[in-house]
Amino acid sequence: MCIRDSNAARENVALFDMSSFGKFLLQGKDTEKILNRICANDVAVPVGKAVYTTWLNERGGIESDLTVTRLSEDIFLVITAGASQIRDLAWLHKNIPEDARTTVTDVTSGYTVLSLMGPKSRELLSKLTPDDLSNQAFPFGTCKEIEIGYAKALTLRMTYVGELGWEIYLTTEFAQDIYDKIIDAGSEHGLKMAGMHALNSLRLEKAYRHWGHDITDEDTPLEAGLSFALAWDKSGGFLGREALIRKKENGLLKKRMVQFALENPEPLLYHNEPIWCGNTIVGDTTSGMYGHSIGSCLGMGYIENPEGVNKEWIESQKFEIEVAGERYPAKASLKAFYDPGNARIRM
Repeated sequence: MCIRDSNAARENVALFDMSSFGKFLLQGKDTEKILNRICANDVAVPVGKAVYTTWLNERGGIESDLTVTRLSEDIFLVITAGASQIRDLAWLHKNIPEDARTTVTDVTSGYTVLSLMGPKSRELLSKLTPDDLSNQAFPFGTCKEIEIGYAKALTLRMTYVGELGWEIYLTTEFAQDIYDKIIDAGSEHGLKMAGMHALNSLRLEKAYRHWGHDITDEDTPLEAGLSFALAWDKSGGFLGREALIRKKENGLLKKRMVQFALENPEPLLYHNEPIWCGNTIVGDTTSGMYGHSIGSCLGMGYIENPEGVNKEWIESQKFEIEVAGERYPAKASLKAFYDPGNARIRM
C-alpha cells in the first residue's frame, strides 16, 4: 500500500487526511510584533502569504517547526503537527506578554484538512472550484479562500511530500460533502487515499525534517540545515538569535544533519541505527524508511566531527549504516535525493 500511495503522489494525485494538524488563530493589534519575536523567520509578510519557520529557545534549540499564514492585517493562522499541539500552544502562551493586544484560539477541532498532492492535483481541484489555481494566480506559499462545493475553504499551497499540492481547510460541517466531491472528481485521475507511512516515505525523499525525531530542542537550525528559515536582520530579532550568532562566530559546525541512501536496496532503516565513518561511530539515524522514488532505503541523522562537518568533508568520507549488526555502505548528502531544486513544488 505504501508504494501505491507514494507513486500516486509522485505521478498522479493522492489525498491525505491531515485534520490532526494543530491550528491556532492569533488575533489583535500586537500579533505581528509578538509572532515575529517568537518566530525565527520573518512573518511580517503580505496578507495571504504563508511562512515556514522554527520557534527557538534561548539556547537556539528548536522548540517547534511550523507554518504561519497571514490572513489579514491583524489575524494569523499557525499550523503545527498534531503531536505538538498542546506543547506549542503552551509555548505561545508562555511567550506572549500579559498586556499584549493578542488573543490565541485553538481552532484545531473546527477544521478538517484534506491534503491534495501530486502533479495532477491542480487539474483535479480545478474541476471543483471556479477560482484560478494557476501558478501565476496561486503560487507556492500562498493562502486563499476558494469556493468549493457548498463551502468557502481556506486553501494553502504548501507540501510535506515535495509535490504540487494544496492543503484544504474546511469547517467540519462541510468536510463530508467536499470529501465526496474530491473522490468523485478523482476517479479519472487515479486518485488514491494515502496514509502516514507513504507520507513518511515521501518526506524523507525530500529530506523534510520531523520535529521530535530529526529536530528537537537540543538541535539548532544551523546544525539541522534550516538556516534558510532564519531572518537574521529583521527588526526586533527573534528568540535564540544571540545563541545562534555565538555558534556561527565559533567557526565550522561540528555537527550536521545529513541524508543517507543505502547502496544496497534490501536493508530497512527505521531510526537509531549507528552511522559509521571508517571504524568510528559518528552519529545515528533519526529517521528512516524506504524511498520508492529513489529505489533504496533512506535515513537522516546527525554526524559529528571534532574538526567540523561541511560539504567537502562529507564528500571525502565513506559512510556505513549498521543494521542488525551488519554495516552497509551509504551515500551521504546535505541535499534531498529527490528534486533537490524544488522544481516540482513550484509547477
